Amino acid sequence: MSTFEDLLAEGEAVPTEGWDFSWFAGRATEQRPSWGYAKLLAERVPKAEAVLDIQTGGGEVLASVPAAPPVLVATESWPPNLEIARRNLARLGATVVHAGDSADLPFPSAHFDLVVSRHPVTTRWDEVHRVLRPGGTYLSQAVGDGSVRELTDFLMGPQPVDPSRSPITTVTAAEAAGLDVVDLRQEMLRTEFHDIAAVVHFLRKVIWIVPGFTVDAYRDRLAALHDFMERHGPFVAHSNRLLIEARRPRD
Repeated sequence: MSTFEDLLAEGEAVPTEGWDFSWFAGRATEQRPSWGYAKLLAERVPKAEAVLDIQTGGGEVLASVPAAPPVLVATESWPPNLEIARRNLARLGATVVHAGDSADLPFPSAHFDLVVSRHPVTTRWDEVHRVLRPGGTYLSQAVGDGSVRELTDFLMGPQPVDPSRSPITTVTAAEAAGLDVVDLRQEMLRTEFHDIAAVVHFLRKVIWIVPGFTVDAYRDRLAALHDFMERHGPFVAHSNRLLIEARRPRD
């Protein structure tokens, strides 16, 4: 049986590039939203003329669509993910460009009829509106407020919830940029961590759950969490997911 130190070392050693979560098989589980974001992309992307995927990560989700539109572009901010995304999206002939999460999008105005984004770090609603054609659609699965807060609070103590990710704030920001919100859904999804290595890798990969996380800084709390899971089984938290669809009005 692996010791606490062995598990810490294992969780620290797993590469964090891309958004491939297959390493977690058997070690952590997350319930999936009922709307099936990848299925929605598979239905809509091939029917569009020009598609932009913002903050694509390693392109893993976009790569699952069955066929590409005439124009397919993705952006990513983290350099190690750029080459991964280019490899994953080569089959679709996609162009992958570097763009900061909060930066202006490096594309002409009214260029895309479909803009998508899965789990964006931040959303520049003004830029989404600008690059969409009149009548074009923005479709996004976003991380809602207080997602996995049980894990955040266990390690850091009770923390305030960031209201910028709430449904009402999201809708308000989209509408303020001139978009019409036509669909908004929210689901709380059960997430289980089965060992401390899974927790460590998750916190290294999803860096906003415990900002500035390192094993050394949180060793005592990780030890307490390891002991909890040894005695009581998986640690349960809840992911908050939003699906938002918005359209740029026709001129």
